[in-house]
Amino acid sequence: MDWFLVCSECARERDAAGLPSVCECGRPWLVRYRGRTRGRAPGSGLSRAHGLWRYATFLPVSTDEEPVSLGEGGTPLLAVPRLGGHLGFSRLFVKDEGTNPTGSFKARGIAVAVTRARLAGAGAFTLPTAGNAGVAAAAYGARAGIPVRAYAPRSTPATILSQIAAYGGELMLIDGHIGDCGKASRAWAAESGAFDLSTLREPYRIEGKKTMGLELSEQLEWTLPDAILYPTGGGTGLIGMWKAFQELVEAGWVSGPLPRMYTVQAEGCAPVVRGFERNADGCDPWPDPQTVASGLRVPAPLGDRLMLRALRESGGGAVAVSDGDLVAAAEQGSRLEGIDLCPEGGAAIAAARLLLERGVLNADERVVLFNTGAGWLYREPAQLLRS
Repeated sequence: MDWFLVCSECARERDAAGLPSVCECGRPWLVRYRGRTRGRAPGSGLSRAHGLWRYATFLPVSTDEEPVSLGEGGTPLLAVPRLGGHLGFSRLFVKDEGTNPTGSFKARGIAVAVTRARLAGAGAFTLPTAGNAGVAAAAYGARAGIPVRAYAPRSTPATILSQIAAYGGELMLIDGHIGDCGKASRAWAAESGAFDLSTLREPYRIEGKKTMGLELSEQLEWTLPDAILYPTGGGTGLIGMWKAFQELVEAGWVSGPLPRMYTVQAEGCAPVVRGFERNADGCDPWPDPQTVASGLRVPAPLGDRLMLRALRESGGGAVAVSDGDLVAAAEQGSRLEGIDLCPEGGAAIAAARLLLERGVLNADERVVLFNTGAGWLYREPAQLLRS
């Protein structure tokens, strides 16, 4: 292997063999590579394949390894002039992750994590989920021929739960939030020997998620936007993209200022926003998390320190929006631009309006909003029949 692991907190190093979980200090491992892309021209060495594995030179996979894939990645970066004009932006874009297999950005991270775990001999998977990660894990587990158990809050949208079951996932419903699901999942992992695919409790979901940043840069012809607004629950995508931009700089493929990264959360569950505003190193658990955007209902993210570090290093920030505003923004954005926006994508739109009003964003900046999943996954079956 030409990659190794470094602890994100204590800087301890280890090789990447086996099925690594968190460091002994309890913090996530990060993958580091040994000069794969240095000295090459931008875009050189990329595969002709469509999607995530096009960026294999930036990923923890060897040339002789066959990844577990359903065609993830390659999602569109869409100019949204009508939505931008309505909000007051002249160069607004939406990166639509809802077009991924299984309907969300979770396909990226799970594809890479399952690939590495299968190659290392994992016999079963378990994870807590706010919904979309469970759908992706069930699908990629099926693709790999490995059983998956997903622990989800009982309040998770019914359509998402039905998708987990449709892919053959063993679904365990919990009265509580994703933190409660995490405790149950880790207990099952300890009892059964199933490998824990939880956010940041293994090092490879970040590597899959970082391809959003690699892909975004290529779609902008190896340049970067001025600002990125990212709906944040567990934060793997935010952490991964910031890692990707640094790797692109190291490779010499991009130059100039990196994007200002903005975390977007719901007012009913905003631990990262509160931690950022208090200038804290980490986040205190959010009591009684409540929001219709189930992907944002993460009260105690393990990647809190990494997220806050990325926000500050990038010169960005963190903002919370109300459920009413994020739902209305998703509906309006879908009608103006024909994009099937999920509630989390609506949160990014609502945040863009708020940050422009505050003077944090400028109307002529190139701003990218992330729609992290397909809106149809959040609609009850009766709503789908009426639509």
